Amino acid sequence: MSLQSVREFFAEHAPDIEIIEMNQSTATVDMAARAHGVVPGQIAKTLSLKIKNTIVLIVMRGDARLDNKKLKDTFGAKARMLTVDEVIIATGHPVGGVCPFGLENPLQVYCDRSLEVFDEVLPAAGAIHSAVRLSPQRMAQLTDAKWIDVCL
Repeated sequence: MSLQSVREFFAEHAPDIEIIEMNQSTATVDMAARAHGVVPGQIAKTLSLKIKNTIVLIVMRGDARLDNKKLKDTFGAKARMLTVDEVIIATGHPVGGVCPFGLENPLQVYCDRSLEVFDEVLPAAGAIHSAVRLSPQRMAQLTDAKWIDVCL
């Protein structure tokens, strides 16, 4: 179902973008980087966080870590990672396939500036074996993302 919602999203909003489906799992940054032949930083990982009472998605380069101080300064509160069940309910995507496309519920998407060093990044596409290739700017445009700086 999740991969299907991403297919529908791209069919409607960006039919020129092809979903890449692999025979092996790409659920982790390292697995995805190896499978796609890119450096880990080019894997655009999507984190599902709850800040106060709001769930947000933060897309960042695969080899980056959140800076809790920057995160708190940006959002005015501490954040917590969603549980596996909360991720599925909020996004409709399984952990390892979470992306900012084809979401179950409307969520605010943020793109970390760490992505801007790449011409092309690969976020998941709603399943643990799928991804898309696009520029960070196009990803932000398609998801109405706001750019932030919350990584180390």
